[in-house]
Amino acid sequence: MTSSFQPSISQAQEAALPIHSPAEFEACIAALWVFPIKSCAGISVQQAVLTPTGLAHDRAWMVVDADGEMVTQRELPRMALIQPELVHSGTGLVELVLHASGMAALHLPLTTDGCFVRAANPSVLSEARTVKVCVWDDQVPAFDMGAEASKWLTDFLGNSLGPLRLVRFDDNHHRPSNVKWTQGFSSFNQFSDGFPVLVASTASLDELNARLQAKDEAMVDMRRFRANVVLGDMETSYPLNAHDEDRIGTLTCHTEHEAVQLTPVKPCPRCPIPNINPDSAQSHPAVNDTLQAYRQDPRVNGALTFGMNCLPVAGIGQVLRVGQRVSADWVF
Repeated sequence: MTSSFQPSISQAQEAALPIHSPAEFEACIAALWVFPIKSCAGISVQQAVLTPTGLAHDRAWMVVDADGEMVTQRELPRMALIQPELVHSGTGLVELVLHASGMAALHLPLTTDGCFVRAANPSVLSEARTVKVCVWDDQVPAFDMGAEASKWLTDFLGNSLGPLRLVRFDDNHHRPSNVKWTQGFSSFNQFSDGFPVLVASTASLDELNARLQAKDEAMVDMRRFRANVVLGDMETSYPLNAHDEDRIGTLTCHTEHEAVQLTPVKPCPRCPIPNINPDSAQSHPAVNDTLQAYRQDPRVNGALTFGMNCLPVAGIGQVLRVGQRVSADWVF
């Protein structure tokens, strides 16, 4: 990644920096997360298939209001308490299940393209209703997941925005990433904010938690930041420093077959969602207040950033696994 942002550093500061391998950044995949429904809880997985739009099934569904506008934790923090479950069989993904405290689990049988089986007999598939929905400034086609899902969501989240609907992204539609940042690569998304894969590191989280503890604030976990790929230390290399992911070029994930390559293109600006406790849905400003002291990023007009948005540029169809080695060149 190239950037016009060049931090100023004195010779004394430079001498105090930890010494890295001169040729290569090394890490491992410490965790993988898939968020099937935009702004609902994520699923920690041991492996995930890389698709052109990110990890398989990530942000494939979205909650919308009566006008088809996206709904997130910004408007309804209780979305954090909805836990999706993906049920697979030998034929692939067969069911999406929604769990929440005080609610009966909602089972949504799926067709092979992830749409709701609307017919009473699952062996006779009826066509899902196509709708137009808005995710940020993009109007995209989607498939409505039915009245039962609508009632379940509205019962749990309330009707302050009117009846809520659950929709599935139409895979036949191409929703491109912002070309201002894509460095000439073609990149497409489902219901993510704008880029297919978000990468962060345990070292960055450790730095934030150290600063929170110094202020007598509670530590937080990575769920606040909704990253797909979390990088951790390799035992055989130098330990990661906080926000090393900001300073590297294309990441190569060393899979069993063809290597996966993810190119960082844009620091991830942070809204108030990291302030929301994923276990209680209560908001407290400590996280963003703490980031304000050291993460104002000139690359995105001074917004607070945590993590890097990445594009898949090689290895589509390959399997990422926790523990795999990751390497990259340094880019300062």
